[in-house]
Amino acid sequence: MKIANTLSLSVAMIGMAIAPAFAQSADAATAPNAMPAETKGGTSLTKPQVEQLLATHGYTKVDDLEFDKGLWQAKARSADGKDVDVKVDPATGEIVPDKAVSQVGEDDIRASLATAGYTDTHDVKLDDGVWKAKARNAEGKKVKLQLSPQDGSIIAVEGK
Repeated sequence: MKIANTLSLSVAMIGMAIAPAFAQSADAATAPNAMPAETKGGTSLTKPQVEQLLATHGYTKVDDLEFDKGLWQAKARSADGKDVDVKVDPATGEIVPDKAVSQVGEDDIRASLATAGYTDTHDVKLDDGVWKAKARNAEGKKVKLQLSPQDGSIIAVEGK
C-alpha cells in the first residue's frame, strides 16, 4: 500500500511539473500570431505575451511587433507619450527602449500625488529623466516635487 501511495504521489508530481509545458504548447499552437521566439534557454515569450508585457509597462499603440535577430521588436508609444522603438528579450521579458523613457505617465503622477495628499497639482512634466510637479502639501504650503520615472514615487520635496 505504501509503494502504491508513493508511486501515485510521484506520478502526480511529474504531471504537475510537465503540465505547464503542455499548456504553453497548446496556447502557442492555438493563439493567432503566437509564434514563440526561439531562445538558447528554451523558455520564450509568444507574441501575445509580449503585447501584454508592453501594455503592463505602459506602452500603447504597439505596431510592427516582430521577432527579428533574436529579440521581439516593435514601435510603440511610451507611458510619457513618446514614440519609441522597443526590443524585448524573449527569455527574460526585459524591455529595452531605444531611448530612456518613463514607465509612468502624467496621469499616474497626478494620481500618485493625490493619493499622497497633495492638492492643486500643476506644472507636471518629465524633465531631465525625472517627473517634476508643483502642488500644495497637506498643510496647504506650496511645494516642488520630484518623482521616479519608474513608479511615480516621490523622491524629493522642496519647500516643506
